[in-house]
Amino acid sequence: MKFRKKPVVIDAEQFRVDVLPHIPAGMKLWPDEHGAQPRDMSYGYIDTLEGRMHVQHGDWIITEVKGEKYPCKPDIFEMTYEAVAE
Repeated sequence: MKFRKKPVVIDAEQFRVDVLPHIPAGMKLWPDEHGAQPRDMSYGYIDTLEGRMHVQHGDWIITEVKGEKYPCKPDIFEMTYEAVAE
């Protein structure tokens, strides 16, 4: 059997170091949890339903239909999603 993913509209923001200090919703710069100032602002993490996941420059932070967030690599994002008119 084969299945097609139902079309669902999601919100997503791309994490880019060239537009810091803007940090996508739900993302924290590493090692934020210890109160230390991160040395490298090009990566961080996001807490997901599956646990803590790393986020790097260019990754997308996706907000799913129930508000859960997770990162997505740019190549996977491009193959999976397309822009919609608001």
